[in-house]
Amino acid sequence: MVKRILPVVVGVTLGFLLAGAAAHFGFGWNLFPNRNLNRSADYLREVLKVVNENYVASDKASFEKLTREAMHGMVETLDPHSEFLEAREFQDLDEEMRGDFGGIGIQVESRDGHFVVIAPIAGTPGDRAGISRGDEIISINGVAVGAGTPMDDIVDKLRGEPGTKVSLRLYRKKADKNIDLTIVRERIKVDSVREARVLEGGVGYIQLIEFSDRTGDEFADALDGLLKQGINSLVLDLRNNPGGLLDAAVYVSEIFFRKGELIVFTEGRRPQDHEEFRSENDGEPVNIPIAVLINAGSASAAEIVAGALKDTGKAVIVGERSFGKGSVQSIFKLRDGEGMRLTTARYFTPSGVTIHGKGIEPQVDVEMSLDDDENLRLQELRTDLKTPEQFKERFGFAPVTDCQLKAALDALKGIQLLRQRGLAVPKGEINRSEKRGARSENKSSMSRPVVTRHNQAVATRAVQGDKKQAAGEKDSSSQVP
Repeated sequence: MVKRILPVVVGVTLGFLLAGAAAHFGFGWNLFPNRNLNRSADYLREVLKVVNENYVASDKASFEKLTREAMHGMVETLDPHSEFLEAREFQDLDEEMRGDFGGIGIQVESRDGHFVVIAPIAGTPGDRAGISRGDEIISINGVAVGAGTPMDDIVDKLRGEPGTKVSLRLYRKKADKNIDLTIVRERIKVDSVREARVLEGGVGYIQLIEFSDRTGDEFADALDGLLKQGINSLVLDLRNNPGGLLDAAVYVSEIFFRKGELIVFTEGRRPQDHEEFRSENDGEPVNIPIAVLINAGSASAAEIVAGALKDTGKAVIVGERSFGKGSVQSIFKLRDGEGMRLTTARYFTPSGVTIHGKGIEPQVDVEMSLDDDENLRLQELRTDLKTPEQFKERFGFAPVTDCQLKAALDALKGIQLLRQRGLAVPKGEINRSEKRGARSENKSSMSRPVVTRHNQAVATRAVQGDKKQAAGEKDSSSQVP
């Protein structure tokens, strides 16, 4: 009997020893990748339970509130561009990427704790109601706003469903009086192309203010129209452009690149985060002298376009050093209408240069004062005021001279002179074959260029500059509600 039991005991003992050894080496070799995840989740659960059961104010310590605060902290301490987005914030981001929303159409900035109107957008409810530059928002729907009010709260209160009303009390400094207005919201469409015109000497001028879903087609239409008018060169104005979608930057750039040429590439921690974005332009690229205008408010997607054109010698860069945001954020859909914007890669110009934290250095350096820069931004918003007299009557000061644009025009003259001494280069045409259709098939239900990250979430590739940070170089933050 003993002889029979002994082999069994020895076998069981050896089995336990082998299992223990296997587990030890398995954990050491990371063969159980979920072990640390489970440990951390258990620890977080313990802390949530302790806070929920013991915090003095029970209404502030519900599991739902604590979980959301934990998610905010978990993501937003990683870097300035990653954030957990609750349902309303995720909807706002969606509207921003689409380029339309319900609102009154004014651009507002935070200045020394006050919320001041930069300018109303022409033809919007805010413009028709008589809101002027410099008007300070005192209250919205009877609720006072002040230094402690976040800019996002101001935007949320001013935006809303088209057809609904919002009441404002404004302080107009030049008249030293308060003004009460009730305005009906409308659908506000923010065009990526703010202005496209032919300047003196046959120079085309296009100003892009963001990179959204529609930017590629809007830019192609604008450039097509200028080429049909016989322009001989182009100024592409990307000043104060905070960025947007990565694919939109590629769409804009590829018009000037041959098919297959590298525009930008990304590198992340995983092999699948390495991606090359090459031109899909089936026709001849547009080949005319180009000057790109940038400043400290030019970020992310705007820097991709400027960097690609500079790197490949297709454009001269004029103005001031750009903001220097070289990271890519992926937008993940989560449950209950919420989402997450997470930094997943960094992008590099065709020659392998990263501009993260450095910015793009212009080849022609022209700085403007903060006052002139603000006044120029106002002029760009109000292209409907055709004469200096109209502008001065509306805003109280004469238009300023755009010395950066003047420098760009001078640079183009020099490039054209050099070209005249060499071989003539054909301008090319915009070929809109199946390339846009092919790319547009790869879109999510929110109609954005997408990259699928895993089965549970669809991620939109975005290189959106944080508007507050980009503008923060000039001590202001602005949004359009």
